[in-house]
Amino acid sequence: MLEFRNIQLSDKEWIDESLKMSDFKGCEYSFANNIAWRRLGNAKISRFEDFYICASFLEETPAFFFPAGKGDYKEVFHEFYKFSSSMDKPLIIQSVSRENIEMFRELYGDCFEVESDEGGYDYIYNADDLINLSGKKYHSKRNHLARFNENNWGYEEISDKNMDECIELSVNLYNDKMGYTNRSSVLEQLAIHTFFDNFDYLGLKGGVIRIDNKVVAFCIGEKINSDTMCIHIEKALPDIQGAYTAINNEFAKREAKDCRYINREEDLGIEGLRKAKKSYHPCFLLEKHKITFNKEAKL
Repeated sequence: MLEFRNIQLSDKEWIDESLKMSDFKGCEYSFANNIAWRRLGNAKISRFEDFYICASFLEETPAFFFPAGKGDYKEVFHEFYKFSSSMDKPLIIQSVSRENIEMFRELYGDCFEVESDEGGYDYIYNADDLINLSGKKYHSKRNHLARFNENNWGYEEISDKNMDECIELSVNLYNDKMGYTNRSSVLEQLAIHTFFDNFDYLGLKGGVIRIDNKVVAFCIGEKINSDTMCIHIEKALPDIQGAYTAINNEFAKREAKDCRYINREEDLGIEGLRKAKKSYHPCFLLEKHKITFNKEAKL
C-alpha cells in the first residue's frame, strides 16, 4: 500500500524526472510550488514505480492529484483506491483535465461524479502577447507602462544582493493588508521565504524593479515544462501606477522569450484577482476537475 510523508528538498531529482515525463502545464506540477505551498492543503507525497504522487490531507478524505510520470495508470489508480478504501473513504482525484475525464470514463464507466474547480483553473497566455503587448486589447497596458516610464526606474535579476529588500517589500504589503488574519496570506509568506531560501537549488528565475534605488516590485517564476514559464509570485507597490504591468512585462521579456506560453496560475475564485488575470487576455484557461468515485465502485 502507498505510504505518504512530507516532501523534502532531497526529493527534487526524482520528482523532477517524473514531472518531465508528463510535461504538464499546471502550476501544481512544479517541485518548487509543491514544497513551498505544502502546508496549504497539508500535502503529502508518495511514489509508485515511475509515478510521483501527491495528495492533500486537509480534509478527512484524502484527495489525490492526477499523478505525474509514466506507467500503467490503471495500476496507480488501483493503489489510490486501496489507500482510500483502507480509510473507508471514497476515492477522490483532483487536477483532472477534460481529456483525462474521458480516460476515466473509458476505464471505469460512469461510477464517478465530476466537479469543476473553476477557481483553480490556470490562466495561460501566449508568451509573445505578454512580451510585446501588441494590438488594441493591450492598449491600456501600454498606457500603464507609459506612465510608469516617467519614473527613474531600473530592472535587475534577483540575487543575494536584493533578496532581503524583496522580502521586506513582501512583508510590508502583507502587514498593510493585515495578512495575518488570512490563512492563505500567512502561507503565501511561508512560500515566499521558501523560494528565497532555496532560490538557486529550486532553479527559479526572478526580477526586481527599483525606482530611485528602492525596490517597488519583484517577480519569481520558473519554466515548469518544455514550453511554459510559470509565474509563482508577483508583488508590487499598489500606489505606483504601472508597477505590476512593468514587472510582468520586463520579466516576460527576459525569462519567457524562449517559451510559447506563460502560466499565471489560478484566481482562487477571488473576483479582483480574476479581473486582473482576465485583463491580460489569456489564450485559454487550463481546466481542472475533481472526480469522486461512488463508494460502491471497485477499481
